Amino acid sequence: MAAIETASPAIKAPITLNKQHNVFKRMLFQWDLQLLILPGILFIFVFMYIPMYGMLMAFQNYQLGDMPGFSDWAGLEYFRQLMADPFFPRAVRNTIVMSLLRIFIGFPMPIIFALILNEVRISKFKKPVQTISYLPHFISWVVAATLLFDILDYDNGVINNGLLALGLIDRPIYFFGRSELFWGLATVTDIWKTIGWNAIIFIAAITSVDPELHEAAAIDGASRLQRIWYITLQCIMPTIIILFIFTIGSLLTSNFDQVFMLTRQMGNTILLEHADVIDTYIMRVGLRGMRYSFAAAAGFIRTIVNFSLVLFANWLANRYGGRGLF
Repeated sequence: MAAIETASPAIKAPITLNKQHNVFKRMLFQWDLQLLILPGILFIFVFMYIPMYGMLMAFQNYQLGDMPGFSDWAGLEYFRQLMADPFFPRAVRNTIVMSLLRIFIGFPMPIIFALILNEVRISKFKKPVQTISYLPHFISWVVAATLLFDILDYDNGVINNGLLALGLIDRPIYFFGRSELFWGLATVTDIWKTIGWNAIIFIAAITSVDPELHEAAAIDGASRLQRIWYITLQCIMPTIIILFIFTIGSLLTSNFDQVFMLTRQMGNTILLEHADVIDTYIMRVGLRGMRYSFAAAAGFIRTIVNFSLVLFANWLANRYGGRGLF
């Protein structure tokens, strides 16, 4: 009996991309996709990297009209002047306090707002509320400040009239005439303007949460608050951490447009004690006074501190949660 030999068909290995493939060759194969990001790369290079050359001004005696980088060398002279200026510590204090208020009060607000919106099941109510919430983002601070001046007006402002009608105050509050009120005013107005827009990111992250997790938790008897805390919040935690790192990195950076407009282009000197931040200090003392190297020194210190805070916040995220940016 002759043995019948059966030839097994040749098995072709699937074609897979080599993970060690040359990066430049992959970019060449995807040239059409690379063209889409080219404008963004050029924008970042022109407006973010090229201006870094101007940091040399902080160490030089720059005069208007000098070729950048070819002014007389001054060393650390302008840093010494900056540390000796009595108004610089005030600007640093105001910047740090307003940034901390923005971090610990303003940062959680969009998260809470997104969680609340996610629990609303009536779409006819949910969508209009979300739309109205992010409309202030598209209003410039020029317009927003004008509206606030009218709303908080001493004589005919809606807030003062309402508080007087409720009997909560005996006489109107001069909101823009009391410096100690500016920190709270800046925090509240910043939340009003950004809460809806920032919540969009968290709402998008919440939509990616698997509904089966909530169903399983509900079967096990978890309440709605427990499902929010142990499921929704934990699933969007990577997004929260990344945005928190970015926020920490701007500790010495304030909203210049907001402060500049709410102080009537720094014309309201009554508010300077609590409103003068590093950005307005650079503009007021450095640029208006034509002390360009002095302003560059202040900006250089702010940049170094912010960069160090980003690294520190990212280290903390990796050390205790393993969810840092890098």
